[in-house]
Amino acid sequence: MPDQDSAALFLRIAEALERLAPPPPPAPDFSRAEAFVWRAASAALMPVEKISRLELELLEGIDRARGQLYANTERFSRGLPANNALLWGARGMGKSSLVKAVHGALARDGRLKLVEIHREDIESLPALLLILRGADFRFIVFCDDLSFDGAETSYKSLKAALEGGVEGRPENVLFYATSNRRHLLPRDMMENEKATAINPGEAVEEKVSLSDRFGLWIGFHNCSQDDYLNMVFGYARHYGLIAAEATIRAEALEWSITRGSRSGRVAWQYVLDLAGRLGKQLS
Repeated sequence: MPDQDSAALFLRIAEALERLAPPPPPAPDFSRAEAFVWRAASAALMPVEKISRLELELLEGIDRARGQLYANTERFSRGLPANNALLWGARGMGKSSLVKAVHGALARDGRLKLVEIHREDIESLPALLLILRGADFRFIVFCDDLSFDGAETSYKSLKAALEGGVEGRPENVLFYATSNRRHLLPRDMMENEKATAINPGEAVEEKVSLSDRFGLWIGFHNCSQDDYLNMVFGYARHYGLIAAEATIRAEALEWSITRGSRSGRVAWQYVLDLAGRLGKQLS
């Protein structure tokens, strides 16, 4: 076949493949919403019309954590240097609630956006950062309940995207994550790697270095009974739930005993039950 015919054939094949390929997703309109959810399969950012979050002042018992994260985020929103943040520790103590509440308190000018990425989509983080890079907004990329198990290697994509890549993290992006683990990887996984590696120290260092990419570590610990009751009464006052103080106290303590723990989540669950029994809507 002559070279000219071959070139024409290849051109037709290329054009046919282009017609079969899905069109690229449209550039996101970041002015549409305060928050977005990243859909890795379609490489698209879906706007969130109504964000599920509490007011910042309602988060009791975590004053130090609240101050640290607010200060870091406020600096970032003004274009100043700020750190990626890892919120780690006890279940139900308001880690994800704090991220959303801080964003809500600082997003009133429309410049600061919250982008949620699911834990299973972490490998697509570089593609997301490519979209956010250069946009005329500032972004908190948020991953709730981040951890890695077994032989997963997607944590390496996260390490490179946060600090280690050639391009580095875009200046208009911060990464916030919550986890029950301080080091994001289970101890047995790290010990197995240590036992089988030629150089055990280097194997463990590679795992621990993921947490080191977060300049700000904020710990959350189980709350005392007084802190738990302060959370309950704070919610009750804010939402106008009228009942005898002794009744609320006794019910809230019984509620925590049946759940086997005291936390902000347990306090909120009791308040939901109380509001339902009182016929009160929580706006």
